[in-house]
Amino acid sequence: MRCMSATMHPTIALLQSRSLSMVVQQEIERGILSGEYPPGSKLIEAALAEKMGVSRGPIREAFRMLDEAGLVRTEKNRGVFVRDIPLDEALEIFDLRAAMDELVGRQLATHLTAVQRDDMQAMVSAMEQAVAAQDAQHYHLLNLQFHDRLVEMTGNRKLTAIYRKLIKELSLFRRLNLADGWLMPASASEHQQIVQAIASGNPQLAGQAMFDHAMESKARTAANDLRRHAAPSINPGTKKVTR
Repeated sequence: MRCMSATMHPTIALLQSRSLSMVVQQEIERGILSGEYPPGSKLIEAALAEKMGVSRGPIREAFRMLDEAGLVRTEKNRGVFVRDIPLDEALEIFDLRAAMDELVGRQLATHLTAVQRDDMQAMVSAMEQAVAAQDAQHYHLLNLQFHDRLVEMTGNRKLTAIYRKLIKELSLFRRLNLADGWLMPASASEHQQIVQAIASGNPQLAGQAMFDHAMESKARTAANDLRRHAAPSINPGTKKVTR
């Protein structure tokens, strides 16, 4: 009887290494997108390796993949940091998203199925329930799911991959439009209009509804950022209001 070698086949070892790196990358990405690792924070290789119970190799490979995805930046002799997207870059992403959303609306209007229509309406109904409950965090998640599902419905894998990369980068922009509850009803109304426009079967109407919604989100982002910078702050030492 032949003894099996204790040495693992190189191909299997490579596949296991890559699989582990992907799991680590996905876990770190989840932490970044959920706010566990906020924009600007430093990711400590040794700490993450200990937390996840892995060696530093998979952590380094995960950092490389996250850098390529635009979620972290690597600074020589300083380390790896979660990216902090500035306003001007966020607005550029909105422009790209608007063009992609218009394409999505046009395509869905021409081949939307009854099941897909009901799926969209169910998501919007859930968003309206979140508005009634004044649950901004849940609404934000539903909003992301709604748009991701619409892109997925086109069946264009390349479009879906590019769209998701842009949305992940945009999520690093910390100034969420929906943090103020009064914005949610307007946003929910826009989503209802999108569903109706796509269901109408009119590509131009559907594309325009999607494009307008993205540009409204861009305008809200710019206005909110301006308002926050103009808001008065209180100096704890003097108790005086400063601007």
